[in-house]
Amino acid sequence: MQNIGSLRGKTLFITGASRGIGKAIALKAARDGANVVVAAKTSDPHPKLPGTIYTAAEEIERAGGKALACIVDVRDEKQVREAVKAAVDKFGGIDIVINNASAISLTSTMETDMKRYDLMHNINTRGTFLVSKECLPYLLKSKHAHILNISPPLSMKPIWFGGHVAYTMAKYGMSMCVLGMAEEFKDRHIAVNALWPHTTIHTAAIEMLNGPESGKYARKVDIMADAAYAIISQAPSKSPTGHFLIDEKVLRKAGVTDFKQYAVDPSNADNLHLDFFLEDEFDDVSTKSKM
Repeated sequence: MQNIGSLRGKTLFITGASRGIGKAIALKAARDGANVVVAAKTSDPHPKLPGTIYTAAEEIERAGGKALACIVDVRDEKQVREAVKAAVDKFGGIDIVINNASAISLTSTMETDMKRYDLMHNINTRGTFLVSKECLPYLLKSKHAHILNISPPLSMKPIWFGGHVAYTMAKYGMSMCVLGMAEEFKDRHIAVNALWPHTTIHTAAIEMLNGPESGKYARKVDIMADAAYAIISQAPSKSPTGHFLIDEKVLRKAGVTDFKQYAVDPSNADNLHLDFFLEDEFDDVSTKSKM
């Protein structure tokens, strides 16, 4: 997916952008010459995970963009508001919001303590709502307004709830923000969509959880960055809204045919693990979600 320069001068507010998918999207936008607000908690190096908001900002500027590193815990209303203000003060506005910050615990009901339950809901659902809400006054002034949540298609099939109901509820909360805000702002020129990977995405956090062999069955973060770019590089008037988009489908529609390039292990590119919340079919879903 080649950069076409459509994000030059646009300002992106990306949560969880110090590493992983968030940073990959930030670097893709930076190659266009975009302004990127790195809104994440990691100001000091993590003992096991690479990257901080400051190292991410340095990479963004080396890639050709402008960066603003903001210490943001999306659960903290004051920190979110201060980061939004700092972004507007530095760059003059906000054009695109990427709600990427997320917490996960694939635990059953009896194994999920309430501290972990609250963490997932406060970061995933509440954090997404809060960041979107605080950015909306500036998105409404933009001619290139997008909200893109890294969240799955909505489905009421019990299989997606039975094993980890607390996580599913929290992650679906992000998707319900798409459903509701797309309808609320459909006549206000803001495109609101979700993006989800067709296969497992290999990140340092996933490797820490599942071990180094997990990469053999996964794709690199680049595929999500390219798919996000394909979505947010379009003018909102030409972009879908209220859709739950899948990375591979987005890129096929954009003309990408070589998906082996995204595999962590290209020799195993035809034996990748399907991601959570997806079945064999991965058609995009509109606001009339599968029930």
